[in-house]
Amino acid sequence: MTTVLDTIIDGVRLDLAARRHRLPLLDVQRRVEQVAAPLDALAALRAPGLGLIAEVKRASPSKGPLAAIPDPAHLAAAYARGGASAISVLTEERRFGGSLADLDAVRARVDIPVLRKDFMVDDYQLWEARAHGADLVLLIVAALTDTQLSTMLHRVDELGMTALVEVHDAEETRRAVDAGAAVIGVNARNLKTLEVHPDVFGELVPLIPEGIVTVAESGITGPADAARYAAAGADAILVGEALVKGTDPAAAAASLIAAGGKGPR
Repeated sequence: MTTVLDTIIDGVRLDLAARRHRLPLLDVQRRVEQVAAPLDALAALRAPGLGLIAEVKRASPSKGPLAAIPDPAHLAAAYARGGASAISVLTEERRFGGSLADLDAVRARVDIPVLRKDFMVDDYQLWEARAHGADLVLLIVAALTDTQLSTMLHRVDELGMTALVEVHDAEETRRAVDAGAAVIGVNARNLKTLEVHPDVFGELVPLIPEGIVTVAESGITGPADAARYAAAGADAILVGEALVKGTDPAAAAASLIAAGGKGPR
């Protein structure tokens, strides 16, 4: 049966092929040599307090359009003022309305780590992320074989970036740990059905060894959810919809961080 994740990845591969045709890998690699060195995202996420990865997100497959976001750099700057540890930028266009241009704009505006959030299925995308200034990339275990996951983690490390390795169940968590992930994101949203199960983080976090940064993803609607995830052991939370739909993103970011109850970062 074809899942939502399968459909998204089919579109990602088509768009990737078009970009690769326009700009061969060798040219992307040359661009990497010209960009500033990546920021230490791992250190940012390990800082005291509840970390926040605040997301620039126009739409989602589950909710459709969320916010127009005419100036992603302005939104990212507000997140940074609110104390965000990092900014997540959706670059997938078909379902999320994002682009690499959004990543460029955000990178030029903020001085905290930036995550390229997309469905990474090819080495080209990792080079591409670094060429556009990303410090972190998302690797979704459900979309990769063990060999692909290990190979891509190695490439991310070579490029000086940090991988946020996303899991949804116990088997994926085991695979992420075995592959050597330093940051594991537990997504409460099942990408195959788009259903949200808030208890997933609490069920999976005991399977993640001490020292690995844990990030709670999806279903965070406000400070109460942030507090609940912090109490369950989350080092950071990744929040998009609740921030982009509000009127004061800096204040909203600050309130989520404060709700973590782990003291100032």
